[in-house]
Amino acid sequence: MSRLVSGFSKLSKTEKVNWLIKNHLSDYDGAENTLKQYWNSDQKLQQLHDEFIENTITNYYLPLGVAPNFVINDKVYTIPMTTEESSVVAAASKAAKFWQTRGGFKTTVISTNKIGQVHFTYTGDFKALETYFNAIKPQLIEDAKPITKNMEKRGGGILDIELRNKTNALDNYYQLHATFETLDAMGANFINSCLEQFAKTFTANAESTLPKPINVIMSILSNYVPECLVRAEVSCKVEDLAEKDIDPNTFAEKFVQAVKIAEIEPYRAVTHNKGIMNGIDAVVLATGNDFRAIEAGVHAYAARNGQYSSLTHAKIENGVFTFWMEIPLALGTVGGLTNLHPLVKLALQVLDQPNAKTLMQIVAVAGLAQNFAALRSLTTTGIQEGHMKMHLMNILNQFEATPDEKLKIVDHFKTNIVTHSAVVEAIEKLRA
Repeated sequence: MSRLVSGFSKLSKTEKVNWLIKNHLSDYDGAENTLKQYWNSDQKLQQLHDEFIENTITNYYLPLGVAPNFVINDKVYTIPMTTEESSVVAAASKAAKFWQTRGGFKTTVISTNKIGQVHFTYTGDFKALETYFNAIKPQLIEDAKPITKNMEKRGGGILDIELRNKTNALDNYYQLHATFETLDAMGANFINSCLEQFAKTFTANAESTLPKPINVIMSILSNYVPECLVRAEVSCKVEDLAEKDIDPNTFAEKFVQAVKIAEIEPYRAVTHNKGIMNGIDAVVLATGNDFRAIEAGVHAYAARNGQYSSLTHAKIENGVFTFWMEIPLALGTVGGLTNLHPLVKLALQVLDQPNAKTLMQIVAVAGLAQNFAALRSLTTTGIQEGHMKMHLMNILNQFEATPDEKLKIVDHFKTNIVTHSAVVEAIEKLRA
């Protein structure tokens, strides 16, 4: 109970650190130095980071890398990626290099609609509620004009509002189901503000119109965006898949079969799609977008037909291999961290300042490339050969290997299989 604290958020950062060390890190040698060594010496920049969240005690660094050679719709991109996973950037780069000489990646934005809902209960007659909604609908849109006017000037805004009857699933439960276009903004604050205004107008006018009151439960956007879709694909003649020691026909057939397994087997599909998200999350994070929202929406989409399934698909027709994916991505290039975090600004500049639609296409390509690289390894050499070689440096750092030791051990594993135990044995043998 002594660890309970009152008024913690009002303490200075130094006071928070001191409290944390006293109550949780007293046995952690060098805790204060570990925390403070990640503070930025530029006080203005550090304050910016401190104010991103509450109760900041230090900065948590992740590597920002780049994957070059991505040809997307005949334009060359270098894609920034933020991740701690050792093989993600290497795999993406390898897939980009593979496809740059085979036509590159082709992408299309299918739709960009986003959804928000006012959830409410009503115990009266549905027909009366429906009549009231149809009458009040123009007023809902009109009362939101102060919120939507700037978005409308840019070509976005409220696309539609529907009344949805959900009483078959939950007693007395209804929705105002609204569709929005938010252009280059992810739009969460815009959508939520509109929804809260809908709720005010809807309930205020109901008092004098309906025999029963409307009880609003909550007003919130949805991160499930099946109408905010982008397609990415690669294709070439099967014979053009040929590489050293790889028969193109065998490779193509095994690749397609591997994808079909992920389409029908949820245990495989989860790992399959996790690999896709390795690439997607890395770009989403580097560009200051909400990777948690993207993850939730994507995985819901993967289960939209009642069983969790592969996001990617593959086929061979008339001697042509095609690999593609359609995926929901609600992204922004204005607002939020995109205007605040210096490295996000830099990442967007590396991508030539894309609008939201272009960023959707780039992110989708990163996911498709990641999946291609993984399946290519799985159906040829096996996943561990490349993955463990990338993981080798992490193991060496765990054992605090010197630069000379690293050179010798890396050279040793150019011709030997990397496993954790094999690396430990090599280190011990070298040091002996």
